[in-house]
Amino acid sequence: MVPRAEFESYYGRPIIKAPSWSALDIAGYFFLGGLAGAGSVLAAGAQLTGRRSTATAMKVSSLAAISLSAAALVHDLGVPSRFPNMLRVLKPTSPMSVGSWLLAGYAPAAGAAAVTAVTGRLPRAGAAATAAAALLGPAVASYTAVLAADTAVPAWHGAHRELPYVFAASATAAAAGMALALGPVTESAPARCAALLAAAAEVTATEAAEKRLGMVAETYREGRAGTLLRAARLLTAAGAAGGLLLGHRSRPAAVASGLALLAGSACTRFGIFAAGVASAEDPKYTVVPQRAAGEADLS
Repeated sequence: MVPRAEFESYYGRPIIKAPSWSALDIAGYFFLGGLAGAGSVLAAGAQLTGRRSTATAMKVSSLAAISLSAAALVHDLGVPSRFPNMLRVLKPTSPMSVGSWLLAGYAPAAGAAAVTAVTGRLPRAGAAATAAAALLGPAVASYTAVLAADTAVPAWHGAHRELPYVFAASATAAAAGMALALGPVTESAPARCAALLAAAAEVTATEAAEKRLGMVAETYREGRAGTLLRAARLLTAAGAAGGLLLGHRSRPAAVASGLALLAGSACTRFGIFAAGVASAEDPKYTVVPQRAAGEADLS
């Protein structure tokens, strides 16, 4: 019996080109956009339930996050004029085109919501802006997962069904952490509940993604990505548990829990980005799963 040949690419070269995006810019863009979008949803909920201090804090933080997110995107594009050029047409089949229009609609709404909340002027306009930002927030928080999964990168494309849920859960955890860090402890009950649900949802969605990816899931467990994603799980779990048990009693505990949730969400985004780069650089993650799928179809 001749042993089965091991896979090797031509001179060990990658089959596809690894993403040329800057990790700091694009992974930061993923994280900050998620924080902003989910934060607007929590802000609307806080306003509806009379938690005014938390609502104002979340509106301001969402404006700051989306501003920094847009700055990171423009910096990675290299030429600032490229962003407005993307608004010349709306292409529903392009996640980048749809995302550009989402940012263009969401950012002014988030800005108006924050300004009216801080100044106390134009309350009706502020309520409308808050509602608009909350409606667009979930899409802003999760569309970057679609953007990543729409590429040929094995670790992203192979998890295209689960990745939006991972990003949405991670964004919710970050927003809950921001609410715990900035809001008064007497108004923290919804944020503490959101953190717990988000932590559970993120673990569930990530495990489902790794199961679907098969051997490509190695990139989520090894190297820089593995280190970041393990840190993300620990930080998110610690933040959710700390917020649930101590967040309503102690201001320092609430702040510490909130910072842990924010750090965990950032590690998730940077870890997934690193996993994608690693899967693109190693040719076996491109070819071996395709061969296995082809053999399964023939059988």
